[in-house]
This record gives sequence, structure tokens and C-alpha cells, in this order.
Amino acid sequence: MFKKIATLIVLITSGVLFSQTKVQDTVTRKATILPSQNQNTFIFNSETPSLNQIAGAPKAFYSYYWEFGDGSYSTKKEPKHTYKKPGDYEVKLWVTNNYDTGKTPTTRPKKVKTNETADVSDNEIQILKDPIELRRNREPLPDEDFVITLSYKNEKEYVTNGTIYFYYNEKEFKNDNFELLEIRNYNDENISDLGSDLVYSNDYDDQFSAYASSENRMYTAVKFQDTTERKNLPLSIEEAKQVFKKGKKITFKNLNPNEQRNIFFSLKTTPEMIKDTSAILKVRSIYVPDDNYENHRVKDMEMEIVTSHDPNKMSTSGLFINYRLVRFKRIKFKTRFQNDGEGPARTIRLETDVPDMFDKSTLQIENMYPECPICPKNEEVRYSCLDTIIKQKQIIFTFKNIYLPGTQQKNVTEKDSTKGFVKYSLKFGKDFHKQTTKSRTSIIFDKNEPIITNYSRTRFNPGISIGIKAGYNYYPRLNNSRSYFTGITISPFKSYRFYWQSELYANKHDFESERTTSISNDPEVVGPFDLNNGTVIDNAFVGRENTSQKSQKIIETVPVSLRYNINNYIGVGFGPHITTIISSELERINTIRYYEVTQSPSGFVPGNEYGELTRSNSQFIKEKTEVQTQFFLDTTFGFARIGPSVGIRYYKNFKTDFDSWHFYAIWKF
Repeated sequence: MFKKIATLIVLITSGVLFSQTKVQDTVTRKATILPSQNQNTFIFNSETPSLNQIAGAPKAFYSYYWEFGDGSYSTKKEPKHTYKKPGDYEVKLWVTNNYDTGKTPTTRPKKVKTNETADVSDNEIQILKDPIELRRNREPLPDEDFVITLSYKNEKEYVTNGTIYFYYNEKEFKNDNFELLEIRNYNDENISDLGSDLVYSNDYDDQFSAYASSENRMYTAVKFQDTTERKNLPLSIEEAKQVFKKGKKITFKNLNPNEQRNIFFSLKTTPEMIKDTSAILKVRSIYVPDDNYENHRVKDMEMEIVTSHDPNKMSTSGLFINYRLVRFKRIKFKTRFQNDGEGPARTIRLETDVPDMFDKSTLQIENMYPECPICPKNEEVRYSCLDTIIKQKQIIFTFKNIYLPGTQQKNVTEKDSTKGFVKYSLKFGKDFHKQTTKSRTSIIFDKNEPIITNYSRTRFNPGISIGIKAGYNYYPRLNNSRSYFTGITISPFKSYRFYWQSELYANKHDFESERTTSISNDPEVVGPFDLNNGTVIDNAFVGRENTSQKSQKIIETVPVSLRYNINNYIGVGFGPHITTIISSELERINTIRYYEVTQSPSGFVPGNEYGELTRSNSQFIKEKTEVQTQFFLDTTFGFARIGPSVGIRYYKNFKTDFDSWHFYAIWKF
């Protein structure tokens, strides 16, 4: 009976625990390609899983990216495509779930076959505004793949052979940003790992008469940045090597005038990048259109690491900031948004929190989309412009008199046309501390309810501060003690409040460890001694003194202590202290002194010392190495975070009850 009751209790308990356990979403979601063929022309459709709406977010929807297997692609939901040549083609599809709580669907490639030659004049062509462009099908999400499309074209009047360098995985990040899964090319380009070899001439193609200024041009779309044109190819390659860990070299041949080609890179965001969400990453391409000349274009594409595919997001370049050099840098922020309405947005208001440590008066607009001028102050205008209002805790960006289509708007097929962004930069104020900051933006389309973005965080690299330390140890219970030390400290650079610190220094300590004195009770026979003045003594009182003097060479270490800056000028700390006596010598000194025998009513008593008759001898004894551990509390006064300060430290030795004081000066760099 007891066993049955126990079994029933176990079953009930297990059921309760199981019902309270959160089951992870491990169900794979799939999208299926559904082609419809008419000779060499296909209309592609897809069957997608149901969307799981995020509560409070705009209406969930899918965005699409198709590759047709012949070097062409489309972002339409139901694209139409005609193949020029007969053959077998592998069609790929990536669907991205926006404002959806489920996993991103996966899709199996679909093979299609054509048997005839066809006219492709009706095919969708992605018009390039620059000779080289980089696009992505979605923002990188940790442990998920995405596609970068590298498009290039020939703007010359003759056939060219050239080179493209593609760089990824920035050195700024400890872990690799991406894993390169596959490269798909369709025009016999040769692709190899980057090496030190360069193929170029020292000549220049003078048909390029002007340089494009990256500072004066705006983004033409949220997908990519404008290129800049340069002539010093080795310098551009060396700059890329300083920024990126990995890359590919692509050589192409027989590119006709006005011909454009596409290369597709499948990359997977590494799981380690989950901790770097809101970070702004970039990849870079260098386009040499003609290997006979050094003329080249440089293209960067920025991306934001995300945890979900939410088009409304805030990100920053300030994830890894060097605190020593931060005063000379501008921290960049980017707020992107998407109009998910059924009609166009005319006014978009971005209410952005700004942490106190930033100087809002240093605001600089880097780029924006929709592209428009800055609104004049205190003046009403009817043209499109971006207005900026600086408040105590916020900066408010307002796009006025614009036209941004909605994703649900009739006849809007290009989802990218519904997206926009503001990219701006700020400097730190004069007095700011080494603290992590966070900010977010409220996005308001016309008079709709605000959409709140994620938090964008900035954080500082720990940095290292080396300190020089010197001082004096005071031991209340020792006689004739002399203990001076000098050494170094290591700690994070200019920490705000709590921080760790390690210390190492050398010390020489001399002190009297023992002293005994005695004088004989009765005169003793000590002579005869000639005092060189005509006096000879035979008897004297004998005084005997025994002293022990220690001399120690010590290495002192503080493995790690915990410290706290109360403010800019006062700090406190505590931690363990290890004393290692690496060399110790004991000198024993025996001294004999002779005193005159004088008469007193009570008998014979010692009189004056015969100084010149003093005798002494010493003996040195080396002692074994010794290790002692104690704990301390201390306080510093001065410049607590960086620079000079003085301090006082109290050591408590619980084992020997042998306490001491530690007075020091320190300068941290």
C-alpha cells in the first residue's frame, strides 16, 4: 500500500513539473516553391507557414528573395522570369518573417527545366546606380544564413578584364561575424582566397575626372552605401587588411560595355554574435574594373545584428569603445524604420533617447533615407526636409512632407521602398564616466501609435591601466624597523565604480627581532688591562648584550583586490595580500662592556663604562623562505581613477596577530 501511494505522489509531482516546464520551439517551419511554366517563362509562387503575430507590433508579413539559377534574382512575392537558354536551373528562395515570433522558414531548392531559346527583354533587371553594389536579403541573425548579392557592371566603352576583392569578418570583434557557406557565380569568374599578390599597372585611367566624396553623398537606399573612387590600390587593400580578417579575390573576363553581373554569397551568422546584437557590422568590396589601371571603387555595406526580423530597430557603432581615445571619436547611431501601413506616410517622427554622457550639441547627421535636406530653423516649409529638435533627454528627428509607401499599399511590390533610416553621430561630453549606456527610439508614422525599438547599448573595452607605486610599511610591534617598497599595479583603465586591481612590488625590511641585556652582580677578574694612561685594571663589572637583527628581501603580491571609487577623488578597496620572503638573514651580535668598580655604602656598584674596552662579535644565519597571507582595507585620496593619489592601508594577519600599516603614493597611467 505504501509503495502505491509513493508511486502516485511521484507521478503527480512529475506531471506538475512537466506542465510548468517551458517547451522550446523546435518545430521546423518550411516554405515550398511552386513554379508555373509556360515554355521558357515561369511564374514562381510559394506556400509559406502561418505567421505568429508579435503582440503589439505592426501586422506580420513575409519578405521574399529569389535566385533563379542563371545569375538573376528578385525580391517580389510572385516573380515572373524567362530563361534565355535551354537547360536545368536550380531556383532558391529565402522568405523572412517580419514581426513574427516563430522561426524563420527554410526552403528546399527547386529544379526547373527549359528546352528552348527565348527573348529575355521582359525580365526584371535590377538597375545599378553605381558600378558596384552590395545588397542583402535580410539582416544577420545569429545562427541563421542570409545572402549578400555583389553586382558589378562595366561603365567603359570597351570590353574589360578586372578584379573584385571581397572582405568580411571585422577584426574589431573577437569572434568571427560570419561563416561563408557558398559562393554562386554564373560568368566563369575565378574565385580564390586573398593573397599578397596584386595585379595592376602604375598608370591611371584619366577618363575618371572627379572623385566621389563619401561625405557629401547620401545613401541611395537602405541596402547599400555609395562608392568612392580611388587611385592608390595598394593603400586601399592595406586599409582593408587592417579592418577585416578574411576575404576573397574574384577575377572576371570579357565584361561588355554596360553589362552587369551578379555574384551571390551565402553566409551564416555565428552563434557567438548573439551577445553583440545592435552592433553595426560591415563588409567591403574593392572593384578594379580594368586590370590595366589602378582606378578602383570601394564599397562598404553596413548591417545590424538582430535577434528577430523587426524592420524597426536602433543600432550603434559603439559596442567596443577605447576609453583612452574616445574623446577624439564620434559614436554613430542608426535608427531604421518601415512603414507597414496601407498608405504612404507623410510625416515620420523619431523620438530618440540620448544618454547624459553624450554632448547633444555635437549632433551630426551622417545619412538618411528618404533623402532630403535639413529643415531651416524657425521657418515653416512645404518641401521635404528633416527637422531636428534637441531636448534635455532626447533628440527628435522628424521627416516632414515626405512620401514613404506602406507595405500593405496597393501596387507596392518592392519592400525596400517602404524602409527608411537616420544615421547620426555624437561626441561624448567633457565629464563622462566609463559606463554602459542604452537608448531606444519611439517611431511615430503620421498620427499612429508609437512603435518602440530595441535598446541600443554602448560599452567600453576594459583597457589596461598600469600604475607605479612606492611607500613605507609601519610595524608598531617592531623595534628599529625600516621597510620601503616600490612596484607596479594593473587594473582596468579609468573604471567608473567597482573594479579589480592586482599588485606586485619588492620590499627590503630591516628590523630588530630580539634584544637582551645584563650586568654582573659582582666584579669579575678581567685583567690586567692597560688603559694607556698609566692605569691598569684587573677587576670590573661585566655587561653583556645580545641582539638579533633581521634583513629580509620580500616580494609582495595582491592577486586581485576589489576596489570602489566613491567619486573622482576618493576610493576604497580590500583584498588578500601575499608576502613571500625570498631571502632572510639573521645577524646575532654579542657585545661585552666593562664598567668601573666603585664603592658605595651598600658595597661595590658599577661605575662608568670603559668604552675602549668594549668587545663584540657577530654571526650571520640564512633563514628559509617563508610565505604569509593577510588581508587589508585601504583608502586612497587624490585622483581615484587616473593620475596621482596617496593612500593608507591596514593589514590584518589573523594567524600571527601581527598587524601593520602601509603608506603609499601611486600614479596610474
